[in-house]
Amino acid sequence: MTGLTRRSAFGLAAATLAAPWAARAEATQLAIATGTTGGVYYPLGGGLANLLSRNIPGMSATVEVTGGSVANNQLLGAGRVGMIFTQVDASVDAVNGQDRFRGRPVKVRAIAVLYTNRMQVVTTAAAGITKLTDLKGKRVSTGAPGSATEVMAFRLIEAAGLDRDKDFRARERLSPAESTNAIKDGKLDAYFFVSGVPTSAITDLGASPGITLKMIDHAEYVPKITEKYGPVYFPEVIPAGTYPGQTTDNHQMSVANILAVLDTMPNELVTKILEVTWNGRQELAQVHAEGRNFTLDKQKTAAAGVPWHPAAEAFWKAQGATL
Repeated sequence: MTGLTRRSAFGLAAATLAAPWAARAEATQLAIATGTTGGVYYPLGGGLANLLSRNIPGMSATVEVTGGSVANNQLLGAGRVGMIFTQVDASVDAVNGQDRFRGRPVKVRAIAVLYTNRMQVVTTAAAGITKLTDLKGKRVSTGAPGSATEVMAFRLIEAAGLDRDKDFRARERLSPAESTNAIKDGKLDAYFFVSGVPTSAITDLGASPGITLKMIDHAEYVPKITEKYGPVYFPEVIPAGTYPGQTTDNHQMSVANILAVLDTMPNELVTKILEVTWNGRQELAQVHAEGRNFTLDKQKTAAAGVPWHPAAEAFWKAQGATL
């Protein structure tokens, strides 16, 4: 699917030959890349697609289930989607053409800073894991292929002095929902997942009969990681009681989320998307609690991590943000 296409009065054949940003358009199709169904991107993306489709004349916005941020930036670069939910670290790599994007940079541009994504290292009391180094010799999942969870997990594992290829009894690449089911079935000891909170897969695990949820602290590794990969991560706390059975605060590593597009998206369209999204933020908050954290004070250049789309920069300045 083309990320954003427009159909003119000349019909589909003519639209196929036209540029994606054809000036004369009656309909606009916008594919939004989100993430796995067990996270926050997917439901929040569904709410956003609904909001845009209802409030921008001629727009039909749809959501795509994906592996996550890395895949989303790749899809954006390939023109298969028009807008993405993404972690800042993945988009920084995409813009700079490094790591998974080596030799294939993507001109990602931020249009809004959303909520914070929290790295969550999830296990159960029965597994006997109390610190990150206890994962050695265990069966773990480092996240779905193409996810920013996998990138962030690898960086955290490295900082803890573990070898991702040698130090685990088994290393799976599962979605959060699959990971939760694997723990329930006795096939997995722990998993990494980066998302807003609460997230349904971890809530499901904590609420399961006979299981006591355990969240592993790891904020101590943030300085070592940022020294190597840049100041895109920061320590935060997931308060006790966020999940069923979570009796203590979880000291963890976080990264900001952004909505992003290519630098080629027309200014007028970016402005329309932001007007509708900003005015409908209360509706997004009803879709998921993290929607409440889409606020004016978060619209900072440092938090965005990648360059602003010029129309987004103008929009937020007009709203009074001190970028």
